[in-house]
Amino acid sequence: MSVNDGLNKVSRGVMDFLFPRKCPFCGKPVGRELLCEKCEEKLPYTQDRALRRGAGYGRCASPLFYEEGVRKAVLDYKFHGKLGGLNCFGSMLAQCAAEQYSGEFDAITWVPVSKKRLKKRGFDQSRFLAGSACVDWHVSPVETLKKVVDNPPQSGLTDAAARRANVLGVYEAVNAAEIAGKRWLLIDDVLTTGATLAECVRVLKEAGAQDVMCLTLAVVRKED
Repeated sequence: MSVNDGLNKVSRGVMDFLFPRKCPFCGKPVGRELLCEKCEEKLPYTQDRALRRGAGYGRCASPLFYEEGVRKAVLDYKFHGKLGGLNCFGSMLAQCAAEQYSGEFDAITWVPVSKKRLKKRGFDQSRFLAGSACVDWHVSPVETLKKVVDNPPQSGLTDAAARRANVLGVYEAVNAAEIAGKRWLLIDDVLTTGATLAECVRVLKEAGAQDVMCLTLAVVRKED
């Protein structure tokens, strides 16, 4: 175990003592568990539909559908700084990655926010998700991308073409030598149309990535 791994485990223990865990999906106290029994049974799991394929981003695995309590938990985390569910989110992401991509990736990275949004929000939600997913693997996520344009939020756009245009050219690769030749697991919070993931995958592959597979905490359910 590295020093950082040890500090992470100590930090988790201190946080659990000072701020008793609550289920991130309903707020019920859960003791040492990650979520309550009711939510564990009733959450909208993707199950066999966890792996989605799309133009541009290739493959994306997600443990949950973006609906019901999941949507509220993600919004509370992302926009209201409720970080108590990070251990739960990271565990779900790690399990989903192990089931869908076992042995297929060499390193983990994330979809970054802009400097302006980072200053306003105080943290990068996808970086934190990636870090939490990495804890049990005893590795750290690697910064490979930076967001160089503070574009309007994707959540305000419903048209797929508009979402693609909104993210075009907003990301740049960081340290192409580190990216080249590796198979990357790219983590983000929610998969909607896949426009953001597709742009990030494009930039990583142009920087020499051997392969990129995507992982999000939640995915918008496709209409039948």
